[in-house]
Amino acid sequence: MFDYQHHLSVLPESPGVYQFYDKDGRLIYVGKAKSLKKRVSSYFHKEHDSGKTQVMVRQISDIKTIVVETEMDALLLENNLIKKHQPKYNVNLRDDKTYPWICIKKENFPRVFYTRTLIRDGSEYFGPYTSVRMIETLLDLFSQLYKLRTCSYNLSPENIAKKKFKVCLEFHIGNCKGPCEGLQKEEEYNANIQHIRLILKGNINSVIGHLNDQMQQHAEKFEYEEAQQIKEKLDRLDKFHKKSVIVNPAIHNVDVFSIKVEEDFAVVNFLKVMNGSIIQAHTVELKKKLDETKEELLELAIAELRERFSSDSTELILPFHLDLEIKDVEITVPKIGDKKHLLLLSEKNVHYYIQEKQLQFEKTNPENKVLRLLEVMKKDLRLKDLPRHIECFDNSNFQGDFAVAALTVFRNAKPSKKEYRHFNIKTVEGPDDFASMEEIVFRRYKRMTEEAQELPQLIVIDGGKGQLSAALSSLEKLDLRGKIAVIGIAKKLEEIYYPGDSAPLYLDKKSETLRVIQNIRDEAHRFGITHHRNKRSKAFVKTELHEIKGIGEKTADELLRHFKSVKRIKEAGQEELAEIIGKSKSELVIAHFTQKTNADPL
Repeated sequence: MFDYQHHLSVLPESPGVYQFYDKDGRLIYVGKAKSLKKRVSSYFHKEHDSGKTQVMVRQISDIKTIVVETEMDALLLENNLIKKHQPKYNVNLRDDKTYPWICIKKENFPRVFYTRTLIRDGSEYFGPYTSVRMIETLLDLFSQLYKLRTCSYNLSPENIAKKKFKVCLEFHIGNCKGPCEGLQKEEEYNANIQHIRLILKGNINSVIGHLNDQMQQHAEKFEYEEAQQIKEKLDRLDKFHKKSVIVNPAIHNVDVFSIKVEEDFAVVNFLKVMNGSIIQAHTVELKKKLDETKEELLELAIAELRERFSSDSTELILPFHLDLEIKDVEITVPKIGDKKHLLLLSEKNVHYYIQEKQLQFEKTNPENKVLRLLEVMKKDLRLKDLPRHIECFDNSNFQGDFAVAALTVFRNAKPSKKEYRHFNIKTVEGPDDFASMEEIVFRRYKRMTEEAQELPQLIVIDGGKGQLSAALSSLEKLDLRGKIAVIGIAKKLEEIYYPGDSAPLYLDKKSETLRVIQNIRDEAHRFGITHHRNKRSKAFVKTELHEIKGIGEKTADELLRHFKSVKRIKEAGQEELAEIIGKSKSELVIAHFTQKTNADPL
């Protein structure tokens, strides 16, 4: 049995990092703390809600600590140890390595290009960029402002002196100044690279100021052609700068972080803002191992991303307060204004990342799309089971006549049209929607229980509390109440009603759950109305033809099949009618419509 009391007794109150090892000497967890004594003691002196944490604590056989000066030092050290050792119970930071970067190659006359591969050879990498179009815009700007080489020659002073290379087409069309033949000084070339470096860091104003000084110097020397060339550069820079600024340019050297925590992972977005422009954007995913809080996850991501991108920002914009102190860095949780706008933009990036991940997953695993939707519906509608089988009822009547009802069925959130059913109301006289609903629900589930059919997980009633109560009455008679979830949906405000709950549930108008409920309700309405119209039309036609003495239902059907409508029957001649129903019956039809026409008032 591990004697943790001895370890705890000698722990300092200082900030630092603690490491838990199992009986085989494997590092299983790394954590940081403001007070090592208080934090480590908490693992052994309190009950843990997370089962995984309880399992981890039982595996601890040794504890090692590292004392540091500040909490931020502890956070950075924790992050580095996690990346190095990847302990079993620590957050796993997943990263998308496919983001493109702009590289300034470490070489004589450095090339500037975009790449998706980071090579640790001393070259400088700027980014990552979420949009290749943004990179293309920047590289196009650089090619307009500065004539940079694109070849991969080794332009060492020795090779240039030995005249190993010849200028290429890029030189002849004006895209390169020919450093390979010594036609451009390395000092001039490197000054251009420094300008590019400043632009990529967001310090465009520094470049603009330097170019302005150069233009003024040329003008004072009456070198108007050179001054005009610099002016054209300034115009291009100014145009690019105006397009790239998204907030107040006074917001400078700021890091923005946002986070969204899901059940078993979290996503953190990072934006780097210089002079009101976003110059870096990156999103990472953190795989949860224990019951980590959103604060712990965000702290870990801040340490990782600031270190990775060598951030020296003096302000962090965060979605909530952290109990974290970083020397010479201010933490802001904005409520309004430009900084809030940046935070919302970062949160959008998180949302799009999760959405894209979800779409990719569903694309490769189509069955999971349905499962995810059903899980969402189960959560939104507070159901015990996944609603794989949903049935919806709707009533229709016309001034109390031709009362009918419709049943629509959805399987895995999609229509199962072969299972749709119509009902003619048998026991209700007059326009009584509640009684009609009670009848059809009773008939539907009485038959299903007698035939031992699989019952649905959810019944949707088109209507409010009254219709819902009527449906519940039938389920109670069949001893099914409580065995099937039932909800009512009222058309006006799309309110969801539950049995015994007077206050309705309002789902987000854009939610997938509401969309499925609306679809099955609308299908029931469409299906019911179609049947209702057909019944009214058929009843009207039969009444019209049945007025003719001597014409039965069979004869009426033969006439309708051939002529398609009563109007065309009226317009037909006796010979045409006789071909279908015989001479004697055709005379009866002609006589009926002739008499009715003569009897109609003018």
